[in-house]
Amino acid sequence: MLGVLTLTKQVQVGEFEDQSEEQKLEYGKRVGNKIFIPALAIGIIAMIMAQAKSLKIPIGTGDEGPIFFEFSAAQTLGISSIIAIIIALVITKAKYHETKEDTAKMLMTIGSSSLLPQLLGALGTVFAAAGVGEVIGSGVTAVVPPGAKVLGVVAYCLGMVLFTMIMGNAFAAFTVITLGVGIPFVIANGANPAVIGALGMTCGYCGTLMTPMAANFNIVPGSILETDNEYTIMKTQAPVALTLIVVHIILMLVFGF
Repeated sequence: MLGVLTLTKQVQVGEFEDQSEEQKLEYGKRVGNKIFIPALAIGIIAMIMAQAKSLKIPIGTGDEGPIFFEFSAAQTLGISSIIAIIIALVITKAKYHETKEDTAKMLMTIGSSSLLPQLLGALGTVFAAAGVGEVIGSGVTAVVPPGAKVLGVVAYCLGMVLFTMIMGNAFAAFTVITLGVGIPFVIANGANPAVIGALGMTCGYCGTLMTPMAANFNIVPGSILETDNEYTIMKTQAPVALTLIVVHIILMLVFGF
């Protein structure tokens, strides 16, 4: 029922205290490019925290030997995000009330799209375990002869693009399409697995540029930037994506074999 309400646009953004254009311009001039520091801080702090295991601080012993201290992925992301918020407050000199108000407004504007990447990532794992790749591979067999390198590469690249557009996530599509098409129709014909795998993944990103399912790339930025059309970003990216698909096919044929 919640999905139906969202689909029919019955869920509306609440009322929030908005800033005037003059205030936005004033904040923009005062902060400038320093606004990117908190976003960069998340990645830098997460990278530093990920090195904790290399210090080899023992915290116990398991069946396979000593257990060393390390941060989990959730702890790394959570702590680095909290520190980034503190840095943002210091840079912008914003009040806590303003931060809470703007965060709630942004989250409501994005809506259900904020959960879409996690759900699609989980769906990709389910598809792989359910054998969807094998089903796709059997379907491709009816069209592409096993020894046809060029057709195999085209089918693999287009499969990565289309399935990424459906899943909204190249990582989710990679496992399914590589098992169903990449290995039997490309790598089995003598292609270099490292080259095919690398190009196959980036080819999937071409699909990411053209789908609303990749909400965190295409819909969320449009909501934050308050574009007139929520599909403006995808329309702008589409010509580049289509060109890169052709480039990937050529690169795979030239360097993959």
